[in-house]
Amino acid sequence: MKKNYMKKFSTYACLAAMATAAIFATSCENDNINPYDYTGGGSNNNTNQGSTEVVKTQLAEYPVGSLVWTKDTTLTESVKIPEGTSLYIEPGVTVTCKSGTQVPIEIVVLGNLYCMGTKDKPVAFVSDTRKANDWGGIICGFKCEEVVLSHTEVAYAGATPTESSLSYQNALFKTPIDGGVPAFHFCNVNGKFAMANCYFHDIQNDATYFTGGQGVIYNSLFANTGNAADGGEAINVKAGCKLDVANNVIYDACTNAFKLSNSGNSETIPLTQITVYNNTMVNCGWRRTKNKKGGSVWLEKASAPVFANNLVYDCRYGMKQPKKDGANLKDACVAPNYYYASTQTGVDQMAKTADLIIWNDNDIKSQVPGQLDPLFKAFTQNPAMNINCEVDDASKGAPLPYDRNWNFNVQAGSPALSGGKADIARIFEYGLAFFGMKRILFANSANDQNYYFAAPAPSTRFGAQL
Repeated sequence: MKKNYMKKFSTYACLAAMATAAIFATSCENDNINPYDYTGGGSNNNTNQGSTEVVKTQLAEYPVGSLVWTKDTTLTESVKIPEGTSLYIEPGVTVTCKSGTQVPIEIVVLGNLYCMGTKDKPVAFVSDTRKANDWGGIICGFKCEEVVLSHTEVAYAGATPTESSLSYQNALFKTPIDGGVPAFHFCNVNGKFAMANCYFHDIQNDATYFTGGQGVIYNSLFANTGNAADGGEAINVKAGCKLDVANNVIYDACTNAFKLSNSGNSETIPLTQITVYNNTMVNCGWRRTKNKKGGSVWLEKASAPVFANNLVYDCRYGMKQPKKDGANLKDACVAPNYYYASTQTGVDQMAKTADLIIWNDNDIKSQVPGQLDPLFKAFTQNPAMNINCEVDDASKGAPLPYDRNWNFNVQAGSPALSGGKADIARIFEYGLAFFGMKRILFANSANDQNYYFAAPAPSTRFGAQL
């Protein structure tokens, strides 16, 4: 990701954020920041310090008119980032969304969002009770130009909106309402987003949902996504996207790890281009046994991905498509991938004769239970594991809750360390530039964050190494 680009700080005209702030009520409690006050209410020496050209904090200088969150806050109502305004969230900030509100809390980004977490100081969006379905999610608008989620945790989201919700009032995601919002949704075909080194977990519905945009998703973990009643994909992609998705781990996405489709909101939306490589999927797809839809990877409606060097471990089925309106396999690259099954049921559901399966002779698959174990460094499989269990109950075979002590990197001597495709071409080989990040001038060069984000180069191993 890191490249040696010179960063030049430039200012630009005020985007009327302060005028907008005056019409909104505070959404915070106690001494927390007002989310519409760009410097945190003047406390902790985070005032503008007299400058008329920049917003200045202890960490950095930002373009005038920016919203800057510098410390932890609890939201008691939804927040809207106006069109033309950029919200910057500094390293180490935790945003706690209050559960049980009459209208589930959402963060609706009509402008731009930059979550500037670091390995030691991640940004976090969590809830007060730490339960899935406590709040909605980060929902981006049709004119949202840039979003960066770097070292960012997003958890306990996926609540169902109401007609009073900001996402509904701004005609975002889905109308009419038919379930919970995703934890993160991006829809601007001409916009850009980066998700790097993120942690999405305990999400009631889809973790991510994309109906447009150029993006990179890499070095991230998705755990415990969806529920038995409503389902949930870790990465759900529709038409209008150009994406590189690499080196991610997906554990327990109850419907699919990946759902890739060229359906969209308009006939004018271009077909999606997506390159998916070196990802690991574990215990996904246990929910939809009865209608045979879903599992590890679901391709439909003329999707033609590059999908190679991925490791699928004890998921229901291999790659699948519907009987009608399926993938465009003529223009796709769907192998080689590595499929491991510890049970006879798993072996049968990955076999060439399995219903709706996309078979490729170049894939590596268990022919008998336990064959070709990729040898994770640390993982405890549910001894009662049943990949067709249909219920979110570990005693009946559902995946165990994710354990942060697990390590899905493979050991030395793993059969998954070689055999992958060497010539995978990234869509964004040199990365995506985020000019809202470029405009930041950090006070200390040690805190400097680059404005280019690029997925890691492909590896001939199978799966991710986080």
